[in-house]
Amino acid sequence: MTRKWKAFLIAGSLGFGLLAFDQPLNDRTFEIVKNLDIFATLYKEVNSYYVDEINPSQLMRKGIGSMLSSLDPYTTYIPEDDIEDYRTITTGEYGGIGAVVDKKDGVSTIVLPYEGYPAHKAGLIAGDKIIKINGIALKGKSSDQISKLLKGQSNSELVLTIERYGKEAPFDVTLSRERITINNVPYSGMVTDNIGYLKLTDFTTEAGAEVKNAVNELKEDGAEKIILDLRGNPGGLLEEAVNVSNVFVGKGREVVTTRGKLKNWTKTYKTLNEAADEDIPLVVLVSNGSASASEIVSGVMQDYDRGVLVGQRTYGKGLVQQTRPLAYNSQLKVTTGKYYIPSGRCIQAIDYSHRNPDGSVGKIPDSLKSEFKTANGRSVYDGGGVNPDIEVETQELAPITISLLSNDLIFHFATRYFYEHPEIPDAKEFKLTDAEYQEFKQWLQDKDLNYTTQVERDIDKLIASSKKEQYYEDIAEQIEALREETLHNKDQDLVTFKPEIKKLLEREIAGRYYYQAGMVEAMFDQDKEVLAAIEVLNDTERYQQILKGE
Repeated sequence: MTRKWKAFLIAGSLGFGLLAFDQPLNDRTFEIVKNLDIFATLYKEVNSYYVDEINPSQLMRKGIGSMLSSLDPYTTYIPEDDIEDYRTITTGEYGGIGAVVDKKDGVSTIVLPYEGYPAHKAGLIAGDKIIKINGIALKGKSSDQISKLLKGQSNSELVLTIERYGKEAPFDVTLSRERITINNVPYSGMVTDNIGYLKLTDFTTEAGAEVKNAVNELKEDGAEKIILDLRGNPGGLLEEAVNVSNVFVGKGREVVTTRGKLKNWTKTYKTLNEAADEDIPLVVLVSNGSASASEIVSGVMQDYDRGVLVGQRTYGKGLVQQTRPLAYNSQLKVTTGKYYIPSGRCIQAIDYSHRNPDGSVGKIPDSLKSEFKTANGRSVYDGGGVNPDIEVETQELAPITISLLSNDLIFHFATRYFYEHPEIPDAKEFKLTDAEYQEFKQWLQDKDLNYTTQVERDIDKLIASSKKEQYYEDIAEQIEALREETLHNKDQDLVTFKPEIKKLLEREIAGRYYYQAGMVEAMFDQDKEVLAAIEVLNDTERYQQILKGE
């Protein structure tokens, strides 16, 4: 064995050997040291004798990733190269141009500039295509490579070469990167004369303060009732879940208790300050994508009967992660415990490895659930997510609508519309006319809009099965008749599903003129959960009956 490999094995054994000094030598300690030795020697043999050259870092990352994925989906390894991205996720801050950039037709494109940040101040518009960054052509580069070119130190200069709709030649835009802080509350405003609405998308630093400020501003604008939108919010910092809860529940109230293997990590978190408003009627919107810190907040509001939950059952992530430092500036995000909300329930899915295609928790047998009580004695259950008080069924988009979105045809039409219409009404009032929708249909005539409906896929499966079992010849005529009857027609589908297509067009177009606020406000009049929230907030008797469990 070479000297360097001996050193590697000794170092590894010492690293785990330190563990042995903290506890009596036992079978478990021996197993750890033994398996580390096996791993090191295996790594040596692969490196020495595998037919092709291997990338040590890449091989090790895959090995670590596979090992951790066998534990749970949230225990992950963060190498030094990814630390900056991890900090962005937890702090909401990075050095960049302040715009959402995504590939459209294979080209990096400005999707949404954030108001007041470099891209917006430099005059960049949604639909602008970025061809080069500091003279470096972007063709063939991955989204990660492009993101790294856009990000950098604050006050550092970069030059973007832009292609814009209606302009014959590309042009350069010079701007200076800034420290970008992603707002946890990207929008707050009034949905009716006396109902305020705020959308919380993250739980990074200052989330609680942003929610508190938004609530106070809404009250100044006349809000007597509040809708807090947590749909699709993946969670974040546990402390900020406590702070957001504290906006609506008073000082000294228990929010969450974490329990794990180590007793000194078992901790109960309570609110520290006076609430912004303990009495204002509240509806919390939740969905299958509301996870972790979102579930703490929504669960706390339900457990204290502080507000009515509207939407769908939440994701079901009741695990707590801690970040632990590793060698060479890498880190381990490891699950250290589960969290329990005031009623005593844990909303962690019983089986987090098997979920529905949308990531939501599957149906859980009643026999596996435990019953808990809210402050008013209402029955609530554990087993996976938080169940809303008022369930609103999600509506699946039609296949043609999905195709329009996935092929970026709604996005591109909005770009065209923006340059042909200098202004539009307020986002809440803006409506696409029938003539403009007809223009959209005409514009689609030469566009690629291929899609298959679920019925067509089922018929194809039926044909395959019948041929396999040799029944096809007997039923071929009926199957072909059924196929002909159900074969989709693009023009007819554009008529049948006009309301949902038209609404998504209005949302995208409003975003070109009014940015994030416009995209939110354009959907208010057809947002089923928002409409259900308004309905229950306007029915005081029903609102109180729900909270009392009547």
